[in-house]
Amino acid sequence: MKPLLRGPVVILGAGPTGLGAAYLLTRSGFEDWVLYEREAVVGGLARSFRDDRGFLWDIGGHVVFSHYDVFTRLLDDLLGPDGWIQHERECWVHVLKRWVPYPFQNNIHHLPTGACSRCLEGLIQAAISSSPRPPENFDEFIGRTFGEGIAELFMRPYNSKVWGCPLAKLNARWVGERVTVPDPVGVACNVVHRRAKMTWGPNNQFRFPARGGTGAVWEALSARLPADRVRLKREAVAINADARAVRFADGMVQPYGTLLSTVPLDRLVAMTGHREWFGLASSLMHSSTHVVGVALRGRPSAAAETKCWMYFPESRVPFYRVTHFSHYSPHNVPDARSDWSLMAEVSESPDKPVNPETVAADTVAGLVAVGLVESPDHVAHTWSHRVEYGYPTPSLGRDAVLKALLPALEAFGIVSRGRFGAWLYEVGNMDHSFMQGVEAAAHILYGAPELTVWQPDMVNQPHPILGWDRFRWGELA
Repeated sequence: MKPLLRGPVVILGAGPTGLGAAYLLTRSGFEDWVLYEREAVVGGLARSFRDDRGFLWDIGGHVVFSHYDVFTRLLDDLLGPDGWIQHERECWVHVLKRWVPYPFQNNIHHLPTGACSRCLEGLIQAAISSSPRPPENFDEFIGRTFGEGIAELFMRPYNSKVWGCPLAKLNARWVGERVTVPDPVGVACNVVHRRAKMTWGPNNQFRFPARGGTGAVWEALSARLPADRVRLKREAVAINADARAVRFADGMVQPYGTLLSTVPLDRLVAMTGHREWFGLASSLMHSSTHVVGVALRGRPSAAAETKCWMYFPESRVPFYRVTHFSHYSPHNVPDARSDWSLMAEVSESPDKPVNPETVAADTVAGLVAVGLVESPDHVAHTWSHRVEYGYPTPSLGRDAVLKALLPALEAFGIVSRGRFGAWLYEVGNMDHSFMQGVEAAAHILYGAPELTVWQPDMVNQPHPILGWDRFRWGELA
């Protein structure tokens, strides 16, 4: 493949993607690059915050795991062997006033007898009625895969909470490893033997930084880059695609040969003023996220003590997920002997409005209602942060937009990558985002293929990806 390289390379955004690209360029010995970040810190959606009372918070319940051996080795190197805390995932679903181990569909024997029977019957009926025709949307996928019992009790209400839009507006091609497809025979055996099955998924074991939250990973990576080329508090406001130049909020103009942007794709297009591109990007959908941190006094409640994170499909509580954040590291709170913390996520969209004035209080009330917090009196304080771009929605028309828009931008030297730069939820984890940057930089320099963006099903399979999993950073030195 022909390299895109035309210097200088300008990177917008110091999240995992931008930092991954800068790291590859640096290790390759390429010096004609500069990275701009609008915030005062690096990390993007993976940065961390320390509030004024000493509690640490992430932007959502991040856990660190990897589909790429090269990323795994880099993590080992960045924080060292003593910089991580290893965890066995303990994940639960709260429904019908009880806790069901995750994945829900493999553990329905934890439900009341009637609900368990409906779920198992629906699952068997779905298997009997299976059709080779691909489902037309995600809602149809749910019904055809899980049956109506599991669909109505968990899959539809939970996903409606997360995405904040009718599930018939989502395509079903993004699912991959994000949703475990149940085996009716295995589920029936679990019901008969009352056997819990909780180990599915790539994150059934994960690690977390001992100190500094998830943001510590990206701060450590940034520290390995040339300091004069990482420029913070510089917000891009306009892009002249014909002249290949970026204008910043302070009026400075930065020429580029190749622009690697991690700015949300619709915002990037708006900055160019290109009408045809804007027409394509205007149909892209996303949801926003309210992250509510709840600082608590005393010791964790019995309901929360050993759990890592929990899912909440029912509408009686506002959050869809809660993370026992102090369980990840004792250094996430000022004093683990007397403090602990929970972190909740509430989605917002045009179809699902949220009142920012009451979201923290509503979250506390919900935590008390489900027994995670024994009394509001145990709450020391709350912390909240709204993220406009939380989830890139895999809408029905998304793939056609990306197929047309991403190559059109590249014709003008603009490479759009990252969780929202490429708008691909299925490869939007931290490891995926980092590798999108690495692969984009390798493509710019050498014409190397970008597997993560263009072959997401391949990179999510549990086998080595030829090239990167055999790669050693030292070979670039």
